[in-house]
Amino acid sequence: MDRAKLDELIKTFFVCDKPQITQIFDELLSAMAAEEMLPPGTLMSRNYETAQANPEIHTLPGNLKDARDSIFPFFWGTDGWYSKLHLENVKGPANYASLVGSLACLLKNPNLCVDTYSQRSNELEVKAITALANLVFYHTDSPWGVFTMGGTISNLYGGKIGIEKVLPGAMRTGLHDQRIAGIVSEAAHYSNATLTGWLGIGTENLHCIPTDRSVSMRLDLLAERLDQLYGSGSRVAFVIATFGSTDASGIDDVAAIREIIDQKAAQHGQPVPQLHVDAAVGWALCFLTEYHLQKNSFGLSEESLPLVAETQRQTQKLKFADSVTIDFHKMGWGHYPSSAFIVNRRSDLENLFHPMEQVPYFSEADYRRDPALFTLECSRPAIGPYSVMASLNGLGLVGCQMLVANALEMAHSLKQQIDRLDNCKVLNADTVGPSVVWWVLPKGRNAKEIFDRLERGELPEDECRHYSSEIRRLFNKREATLNPATDARLSFTNAMGYRPGGIALPAWKAVFFNPKTDQTVIDQIITSIEELL
Repeated sequence: MDRAKLDELIKTFFVCDKPQITQIFDELLSAMAAEEMLPPGTLMSRNYETAQANPEIHTLPGNLKDARDSIFPFFWGTDGWYSKLHLENVKGPANYASLVGSLACLLKNPNLCVDTYSQRSNELEVKAITALANLVFYHTDSPWGVFTMGGTISNLYGGKIGIEKVLPGAMRTGLHDQRIAGIVSEAAHYSNATLTGWLGIGTENLHCIPTDRSVSMRLDLLAERLDQLYGSGSRVAFVIATFGSTDASGIDDVAAIREIIDQKAAQHGQPVPQLHVDAAVGWALCFLTEYHLQKNSFGLSEESLPLVAETQRQTQKLKFADSVTIDFHKMGWGHYPSSAFIVNRRSDLENLFHPMEQVPYFSEADYRRDPALFTLECSRPAIGPYSVMASLNGLGLVGCQMLVANALEMAHSLKQQIDRLDNCKVLNADTVGPSVVWWVLPKGRNAKEIFDRLERGELPEDECRHYSSEIRRLFNKREATLNPATDARLSFTNAMGYRPGGIALPAWKAVFFNPKTDQTVIDQIITSIEELL
């Protein structure tokens, strides 16, 4: 070994060159600031074929600037979603308190699998999980949980605990020929189908309950389906309620679902299913649980106060859940990945424990503190707890309340303005949340009357298809003619979560995750709709 060359390599890449690293980071920040002056959207063309055909790796050791140069074109070509015109989906800009936390995490690079790999970062995870649990469950006695790589994995944890509850020992012996079922609503995220497939239940054994106009699971149909499943010999492992559907902000009645599953399980002599709540999007509404409506310190409009009151009514029902998924990288405005799986009672995690003999290299592990003894993942990044605690303590509870209340006000304002247009119909008028889904039909059509006919089952199938094509055509026309400097980026969904008569409803969609989005953006959306022929 040429020791001089090795020492040079170590000096370049394993000794902190603070001036050079600071300079490179300053350059990246400057580039990002320059991007923010441009209209949002695709800044550079993407060419996956070229990327695959040229996977070059330098032959000789270089320096940190070589590292910077190799990733810079892709950094420049990636939108940070900082523009107020980004309303496409449930993604917003990360806040800079989260950046501080995430950078601190990256500097130490802890692995949250065991205490010896993470030291006080493991402690920070416990602190962050407890803070979120108290927020979501509105104070709880023995919560615990872990940060995961995403909401899908968090939902998978809830499903797996459910399997172990109704089929003890399945972790070791498998499902065999047992018929295991899970239940969600028709507005639930597709990740629920993913988890049933990956857990071996099978996607055909995931039962989707229709929703009502408020995009909430129909309780009467839930009770009927439970009777059918128990009557056929199936074991219902879990019911996953949705708290803030991805398209329309629909919220399932968690308290009522708890009552139904307890009653039906007792009636049929079966174990109670795990009541897991997918609150990946809607959990942040919990910031408003203690907002004082009478004092109204934010000066919310009289029209907004009922929205907050309804939000409080729904969030206080989360205490009836067994477990919950939250994505802090959504309405917590944190960095990816900041998803968490949280149980209301720590004892539920016993269903996931690995025997110590399976992890001999973690001889120092302790069930009381080391997540590797029950997690799906072994290596887990600590971005989540660092992002959460930096953000919560930077923004503060009041700051988070302001951001969430603003999102509700913006969404409500757009709903009101759309509702004034005869050729438009808001499809989620009865939900509270940051999302708006609506129809735009050609001028001269009465969208509200057409929707009423569809709900009553009076709209022929060919008319349904025709109107759906018109809604899509007008969306595409706006996309093709929008002014990138002033027009908001919207998105389109083929099925917004409510299916009257079994018919999927396509819709335009706007999501108010960016706190910079203001009334001028909303007014321009209306103008762009009115200008369509």
